[in-house]
Amino acid sequence: MTLRHIKIFYSVCENNYNTTKAAQALHMTQPAVSFAISELEQYYGVALFDRIGRRLKITEAGTRFREYSSYILSLFDKMEKGMRNWDSFGILRIGSSITIGSLFLPNYVKAFSQLYPNTDVRVEIGPSQQLEQKIINNTLDFILSEGTGQSSSLICEEYMEDSLTVIVPTDFGYQKGETISQEEFQKQKFLLRERGSGTREVFDRVMEKAGISVTPIWEAMSTTALVNAVYNGLGVAVIPTRRAINPILRGLVIPIKVEGLNFQRKFHIIYHKEKFLTASAKAFMDLCRNYESQYPPVKYEDLC
Repeated sequence: MTLRHIKIFYSVCENNYNTTKAAQALHMTQPAVSFAISELEQYYGVALFDRIGRRLKITEAGTRFREYSSYILSLFDKMEKGMRNWDSFGILRIGSSITIGSLFLPNYVKAFSQLYPNTDVRVEIGPSQQLEQKIINNTLDFILSEGTGQSSSLICEEYMEDSLTVIVPTDFGYQKGETISQEEFQKQKFLLRERGSGTREVFDRVMEKAGISVTPIWEAMSTTALVNAVYNGLGVAVIPTRRAINPILRGLVIPIKVEGLNFQRKFHIIYHKEKFLTASAKAFMDLCRNYESQYPPVKYEDLC
């Protein structure tokens, strides 16, 4: 018994139990339709139709088999449509660093959902290193991160420029946009993002290149927590420029510069080099790449 047998049986039922009409609908010969029905009856050992003259009348067993056939064919049709249109109806699993997840990803997903309304976008936001491991384990399709990817099995593609801004309390005696020396900067009490975050990775890389050793007095997974700590005079933080805009404009903190230090960074799309990327995944990536042209990044000089 095959799906073909079920389709033939169901077509006979749909054509008023007329094998000739069913044959026409299926582009088959009438004897082939009758033979398929006989094979079904032999397979199950029951009569699906009573033969009265040249007419067929469905039996009780045939009625039950018709119910099964309707369900099976409906389920098969759903499977066919779902698999053939997987890009439009499938699941897209995206990971994001906390910064990108809070600043950009909601806009990305909103725009994408208008293009692919039937795609189920599932998001996980967390530290970059943890998300990279989930790519390797194939529990995420790709991630958006400030990090660069620590495994040789990952492809890391730059897609957007961004920057970090140094913020200090308003009562530290600095002027907005003032430039301080690296020596003075090194003496500060640092409030930083946790290790493993993209923001911390950028900060540590710049410090290492400058030969500056820093031991933070405060580490947090929340940028908001760092801003509040700076506002309360606990120390100096280096946070994403876009996250610094509001507290700077409200006069809660002051942005400064450090001589010779440039906290520019790139956002990255990271995925496994052996991962098959669906059309919807590629479309989401393209949306991320083109986002900056619609929403230009805030530059440090715009804040000072």
